[in-house]
Amino acid sequence: MVTKLWIVPGAALLLALGVCAALPAQEPDQLTVEFLAGANPQLHAPGPALKARPGSITTAGKPAVTAAAVSGIPGIDSIPNFNGSFFAFGYDPSGNPNHEWLYNMAGTPPESGVTTVLPAPIIPVSLDLRDANGHPRYVNGHRLYSDATQFVRPVLNSPVFSNSKFSSSEKPTQIADAEQRAEFGDRVEDDWHTLLNPEVKTPQVLKLLQGTYYFALNADGSCCAYVLIDYDTFSNALFPPTYPVDSSTVIGAAELSGHMTTKDVTTLLFPNAYLYFNGDPTQCCVLGFHGFDSEPGIPSNGNLDRFYVVNYSSWISPGIFGGGFQDVTALSHEMAETFNDPFTAFDNVHNITPWWLSGGNCQDNLEVGDVIEGLANPTYPITLNGYTYHPQTVALLPWFEFKSPSTALNGAYSYPDETVLTSLSPVEKANCAP
Repeated sequence: MVTKLWIVPGAALLLALGVCAALPAQEPDQLTVEFLAGANPQLHAPGPALKARPGSITTAGKPAVTAAAVSGIPGIDSIPNFNGSFFAFGYDPSGNPNHEWLYNMAGTPPESGVTTVLPAPIIPVSLDLRDANGHPRYVNGHRLYSDATQFVRPVLNSPVFSNSKFSSSEKPTQIADAEQRAEFGDRVEDDWHTLLNPEVKTPQVLKLLQGTYYFALNADGSCCAYVLIDYDTFSNALFPPTYPVDSSTVIGAAELSGHMTTKDVTTLLFPNAYLYFNGDPTQCCVLGFHGFDSEPGIPSNGNLDRFYVVNYSSWISPGIFGGGFQDVTALSHEMAETFNDPFTAFDNVHNITPWWLSGGNCQDNLEVGDVIEGLANPTYPITLNGYTYHPQTVALLPWFEFKSPSTALNGAYSYPDETVLTSLSPVEKANCAP
């Protein structure tokens, strides 16, 4: 049996609970809808979400600039991607002073004038909550089954996959494309776009055993207003642990069926499914993450390592969280970060940035959503197809470049709401040490 690598989120969208309501007595693992009402947005997921980096390929703390800086990550079979670089004083992950940094993004360089269309499978993943023995579970006569397919149509109609008007594009476009265009300012050609072509795939069902989840019922007693899932249980159920893959995990099944390929940006759409840590539902909640599943090469692809780009994103029904976090907040966050950091700084070089501090969070990666999610007014309401959505505003590349003034559209550091982020982070030492 060959152990293989899978990459967990480069950064996940996290809400850390503040003061919470007491657990109700009806079922030991049943929560009230109000249990999450005191949640406060935080900027990243702790633990393994930010530790899945293989060994560094730096030299003396300085990234080696190669031809790959203009042609993308070499030696992989994955989505189209391109590299760039910038100069700024900062400290690398080991605490060494550094001036030169490399980034990698989805699509083609902004000067190319090329429109890249990325296949974007959407796989709805419903939740089947079982008892400890694996039998279907009922509470007050209602089966504990949360259906993800009900959120497919509103997701397709959202600014993530449908066109809307943005100041960064002469024609209506999708929000992740608009954000990518905005960060490159006057470098972009009119025809330069990175677009998602969504296609709904066969739904999957994730079975969870009692003891690995908590749940809250809808007002009518049906399942479920939301489900909280143990982080490790969830990650293990998504990513194949070994090679060759089998159909025992969500991603393994999608890869074997051809519903998820190396040329895709795949969304695993969950229904109000949030993650908690250490067996404690108050250590909550991750609402989504992005990353990739790495599989060895095969003869038919020239034995190139296969990187399957994927995000888990939960639909967020209104009223569960504060701060405007609802509907596609998580999905828009993860998709923007996929465009800007598709391989989650996997080589410890590309998309490693000078350490930065925002909203109390300290990081050293090009995770554009994490900068904003803990600030005031992080979402940007957009009415589209008869519904008001709440995608998240994100930070733009010049902010990570510590560039003043910003070279992004209108000299902004954030987009679509240019007023959310108006100043640079202080230059920080490693881990923002004093």
